[in-house]
Amino acid sequence: MITLDTCSLVWLSLSPDRLSKNAKKAIKNNSLIMSDISLWEIAMLTKSGRLIIDTSYSEYIELLLSSFGIQVNPITPEIARMSVDFDDSVNRDPADRIIAATSLVEDAPLVTADKNLIKAKIINTIW
Repeated sequence: MITLDTCSLVWLSLSPDRLSKNAKKAIKNNSLIMSDISLWEIAMLTKSGRLIIDTSYSEYIELLLSSFGIQVNPITPEIARMSVDFDDSVNRDPADRIIAATSLVEDAPLVTADKNLIKAKIINTIW
């Protein structure tokens, strides 16, 4: 099992060529999970026009989840606590901290291109 960050989710569905070889291999060979905070991030990206999709947000999410068999994991009390306990080396972005905590709690490496998350020694990343 692996965790996908928001960029990896978007690239998987809309620009798979942007994924690294390691990321593509991991995605192909594992079950996939995502944090529910990524649903909010994708909604914000579409609302702001930074992510253009040819369908409604809801239809895009439904297609994304069903096409790739992605399980959406909720923010649990443990994930919330862990996300605020990280030091600044993990990342200051609250969504990234929640995604990183999800990865750790689920013991599922994180597929990410985020340099801050990759540098954080506490998180097992794939890129």
